[in-house]
Amino acid sequence: MGAVVKTGGKRKPMAEINVVPYIDVMLVLLIIFMVTAPLLTQGVKVDLPKASAKPVDAKKDVINVGVKKDGSYWLDVGITKDSTDPGGVHLPLADIKEKVRILLNQDPSMPVLVRGDRAVQYGVVVELMAQLQQAGAPTVGLVTDLATP
Repeated sequence: MGAVVKTGGKRKPMAEINVVPYIDVMLVLLIIFMVTAPLLTQGVKVDLPKASAKPVDAKKDVINVGVKKDGSYWLDVGITKDSTDPGGVHLPLADIKEKVRILLNQDPSMPVLVRGDRAVQYGVVVELMAQLQQAGAPTVGLVTDLATP
């Protein structure tokens, strides 16, 4: 039964929404998403070379393309992640080129980063960078681990 307000001798129903249950549901959903979000990330272990360099802006979406030790390629689009566990999906080089072209048509300012395993031959990384430039990437950044003194 709804609340009733007595004003001037007449009773009329009060039409207010009780928001407390909605807040409770929202908080439960927030906790569920906070717990499950780290579990959804998958990773591809890449042994990056060490170098001293300025870090990339972590608040902007980037296109991460990588080459694993076995020569397979993967693509990940999103916020910059930890360099030892970049995540992403395995795709052939031609599919990566097409997806990068589509992403850069939507947002030409999106940075393109290459993560090459230390054991990968130089020519494989150069071929990947050439394909990314053909896809429309004006510049391609190379991701490295921070060198320790």
